[in-house]
Amino acid sequence: RSSDLLQMSSDLQTARALTVISIILTILGVMVAFFGADFTNCVENEEAKPKIALTAGIIIVVAGVLLIIPVSWSANTVIRNFYDPTNSIKMELGACIFIGWASAVLLVIAGALLCFCRPRPEGPGYSAQY
Repeated sequence: RSSDLLQMSSDLQTARALTVISIILTILGVMVAFFGADFTNCVENEEAKPKIALTAGIIIVVAGVLLIIPVSWSANTVIRNFYDPTNSIKMELGACIFIGWASAVLLVIAGALLCFCRPRPEGPGYSAQY
């Protein structure tokens, strides 16, 4: 089984590594976002929660970028091989490419929402008294 892994081309091995790193970063980003959420008591300091949400957003955006790189790289390889007249095997873009692009876009959007729509710390000048 290990010989199959070594027979893969270097671009597929790199794409696999980037995808695994993206998955790990996504899990880490979701965990950080959960710990910094308003509905949890994992972090007692309320002023630190927006910073934790920003950190989670950045981690998830990086995971999305790390996912879109191998997906687009694989799509480029398939398209180049499709139009190569010397290549007898013609492959087309499959569902996995489109699922990968959609996943990467959703990760970037989710990370951006965490970065820009996080709760702002209330300063001393913003407290309303009725």
